[in-house]
Amino acid sequence: MPDATVTIRPYADGDLSGTLELLEAALGETPLLKRTPELFAWKHLDNPFGRSILLVAEAEGRIAGLRAFMRWELETAAGQRLRCVRAVDTATHPEFQRRGIFSRLTRAALDAAERDGVDLVFNTPNPKSGAGYLKMGWQHVGAIGVLAAPSRGIVRGKPAQDQPPRPEDYLANPQPANNLEVSDRSAAGLRTPRTGAYLRWRFSQHPTARYVRIDRKGSTAIVRPNLRGGRRELVLSDVFGPHPGAAIGATIAQSRAAYVAGWFSEGSPERAAAMRRGLVPIPKLTTLTLVARPLRALPTDVGSLAAWDLASSDLELL
Repeated sequence: MPDATVTIRPYADGDLSGTLELLEAALGETPLLKRTPELFAWKHLDNPFGRSILLVAEAEGRIAGLRAFMRWELETAAGQRLRCVRAVDTATHPEFQRRGIFSRLTRAALDAAERDGVDLVFNTPNPKSGAGYLKMGWQHVGAIGVLAAPSRGIVRGKPAQDQPPRPEDYLANPQPANNLEVSDRSAAGLRTPRTGAYLRWRFSQHPTARYVRIDRKGSTAIVRPNLRGGRRELVLSDVFGPHPGAAIGATIAQSRAAYVAGWFSEGSPERAAAMRRGLVPIPKLTTLTLVARPLRALPTDVGSLAAWDLASSDLELL
């Protein structure tokens, strides 16, 4: 039986402070991931695909749970657009766990998405929440492992652990990833359309992450400085243009990080280009597990990784 003391309702603007407190209590924070009002707004309110479907669980006058379905679009290899949502920011306050809040919030969000004409839900849950999604009808698509290569440059100094990474410590001459103009290639599978509005929001307007670009032979690599396990990591977020291998090779050559790393699904041509440039699968680094739940009959398969054409920028939200 549902817990009658818990109320499920739409998120209201006045819930922001309580929601941020919930996210910090349930998911924690790091020096590189501060759950600020600006980050919440960037993700859920200012998204060019639309405002997120946001539901909260209220109990004892407090925000006890959050369920966010972040708006997204994917394009098929045949050029069809799918209206999607990403299941992100799943949070139940530690004091209110084991009261069915996750299940109730998720079912209510699915109902709202279906009423709104959403075609597909997808996300990359952690191992703890992944089992819950599978029980609620999501299907396991596959694991997307990281590709990595050591940098050719010199790692200078010890990285600060309590400050955001500085691009100038990772690259010799970092250029901001602003004013991107991309003539995107055709989708090889389910792919985020690289529209101007998306590129500005994704790489120029993020409130905390700093993206920079490396250009070579008319192609561009977008990278993000990161710290992982106390080591400098240069995340290869996306690659555009007719010669992706050239831009990836230039990234490795110019990097001052310990290594360059990126995630690309099996259907992405950039994965093959990255491997030709020396990036190889590293089992001990993070693997992302992709799951999906169609909400209606779709014009394409979504159940195998070969049907997806994704880069790091599609999979992570930093």
